[in-house]
Amino acid sequence: MTTIIIEDEKPAARLLQRKLEKLNIQVGVMLHSVEESIDWFSKNEHPDLIFLDIQLSDGLSFEIFEKVAIKSAIIFTTAYDEYALRAFKLNSIDYLLKPIDEDDLEVAVSKFKTRLPKQETVQLDFEQIKKMLTNPFEKNYKKRFTVKIGQHLKVFATDEVECFFSENKGTYIHTFDNRNYLIENTLEFLEQELDPMDFFRINRKFIIPLKAIKEIVLYSNSRLKVILPSYKTDEVIVSREKVSEFKTWIG
Repeated sequence: MTTIIIEDEKPAARLLQRKLEKLNIQVGVMLHSVEESIDWFSKNEHPDLIFLDIQLSDGLSFEIFEKVAIKSAIIFTTAYDEYALRAFKLNSIDYLLKPIDEDDLEVAVSKFKTRLPKQETVQLDFEQIKKMLTNPFEKNYKKRFTVKIGQHLKVFATDEVECFFSENKGTYIHTFDNRNYLIENTLEFLEQELDPMDFFRINRKFIIPLKAIKEIVLYSNSRLKVILPSYKTDEVIVSREKVSEFKTWIG
């Protein structure tokens, strides 16, 4: 039986590997990002079993299966709440809630082994599950941010944010009064925690709120340029692959 782990954090992957070894399950490969996983699946025979983390460093793991037809059984490892977990059960997906309990791990592996002889391609509605994870029921979206300024802490409401942007490995809030503040969160984190009705990640560098859009201009290579009220440091461009979704978002 071939097994791989797709897990964002390498220490967590190694810990899961050790737990599996106690169950006589040998892990052949450990992957840590969407891009790395797509490349691996494109070049290798698919394993019997995948332990799949939901949120990877460069996006949701479901993006892997938008590029590659999955042929493996999957056990999800997730920190998402009970609503998402119920969705997994409805879709006949085994899951383990982090931190992973060894007894639960053993039960999940046993479930898989009882199905092993069938060797059937797994048919999962990844798009539906992705929607539930992106917008889980009763999710409380982030409404404010605390920023350290010298020896002081300043609280910003999301209504004060003109955009979030990344620069030199840091993430910043740009406010409507034309000021920048360094925050601890990544854009990947913010993308999951901000209300998708109000905020949209237009490219790798920017997340913008709908209320901050002053003007939208046609740009080269089928892209769009967004004019914001005060941010002028860089051009704010909607990437080509995001244009269709962006148009739907703005209505």
